[in-house]
Amino acid sequence: MKPVTVSTLREMKRRGEKITCLTAYDYSFANLLDRAGVDMIMVGDSLGMVMQGHDTTLPVSVADMVYHSRCVARGVERALIVTDMPFMSYQESPQHAFASAGRLMQKGGAQVVKLEGGEPMAASVRFLVERGIPVCAHLGLTPQSVHQLGGYRVQGRDVTAAERIRHDAKVMQDAGASLLVLEAVPSALAKTISMDLEIPTIGIGAGPDCDGQVLVLHDMLGLYPRPSPKFSKNFMQDAASPEAAVKAYITAVKSGAFPGPEHGFHAT
Repeated sequence: MKPVTVSTLREMKRRGEKITCLTAYDYSFANLLDRAGVDMIMVGDSLGMVMQGHDTTLPVSVADMVYHSRCVARGVERALIVTDMPFMSYQESPQHAFASAGRLMQKGGAQVVKLEGGEPMAASVRFLVERGIPVCAHLGLTPQSVHQLGGYRVQGRDVTAAERIRHDAKVMQDAGASLLVLEAVPSALAKTISMDLEIPTIGIGAGPDCDGQVLVLHDMLGLYPRPSPKFSKNFMQDAASPEAAVKAYITAVKSGAFPGPEHGFHAT
């Protein structure tokens, strides 16, 4: 099958075909996800928690991301590889972001880089895109801002906050982002944003109406020893193997069976 590109994902959005994404951090799981047919593999800085045992993603370094992204890239033939830019690797300036993104692509095999934040990051997104680096934006619950947000809390529940996220989504698209992750926002807000944008939206705790879904692999396989978020689901409970669980997840996302109402949030 042909490799998935950002153009593939935009065409999937146009057709109304749901996009499937899971995180991976090593060769073996990346290969399993790729063989199972996942459209995107996200090398998330969530590795700081599920792989390294930290309480947040903040300790993760560019070197960590390069290493894990390189491991994933060796196992993938079809899926699009999106690699997170970790905390303090892009916030300082567009030039700093460019240097970090260059390492992730050149040394880590990333095909798209993901960064958190809205309008203040627009100049950096534009700087990267103009220099040939595809960008995935990330709005809503942005884990690198956990201390500023006061914890892992749903975002955009009141009118003012919702309007800010909607505004930032349009700004990110206008800056040239190819994709947008929406995390832990009310389902109705995510639906509106997904309808308003031309670029695909990937939801995690953002309801069923995003153009695609992503989960942390260790949550959906029931491997993470700490409590998983409300918006996740353990697909291993009814599966005979990890590969069967991944295929069940793909089927559930493609059919619209996941996420269900119990995995989403409402505005206040």
